Amino acid sequence: MARILAIDYGIKRTGIAVTDPLQIIATGLTTIQSGELIPFLKKYLLEETVELIVIGMPKNWDESDTHGTKPAMQAILKIKREFPAMPVKEVDERFTSKMAKDAMIEMGMKKKDRRDKNLVDEIAATIILQEYLQSISF
Repeated sequence: MARILAIDYGIKRTGIAVTDPLQIIATGLTTIQSGELIPFLKKYLLEETVELIVIGMPKNWDESDTHGTKPAMQAILKIKREFPAMPVKEVDERFTSKMAKDAMIEMGMKKKDRRDKNLVDEIAATIILQEYLQSISF
């Protein structure tokens, strides 16, 4: 089997998470500058077999767009243009950053470490991916 890659796209930073080849476990991979997303994907997809990219779509409670919706949509278009054979699926990412911060507290991380926005973005991508895996396992 191939991996599934998840993207928590942000205006400045983008968190990346990936499954194991059996698509059982979601693991945070890295956080990159958003402008480096396409070069990162080109390199990663040469090294690893990926069958699907899931990207978090920011929405408000009432389904209206947030300030991050348009940049995420633009990122999706770039990914589809660069990798036309790669399926891309939008998933709901509401509250993933808050969930990531809560997870960091539960893990006992120090306040200083919880301020690391790179780590928050990577954990948020992992949550997006884990929720996607749970949604397809039922």
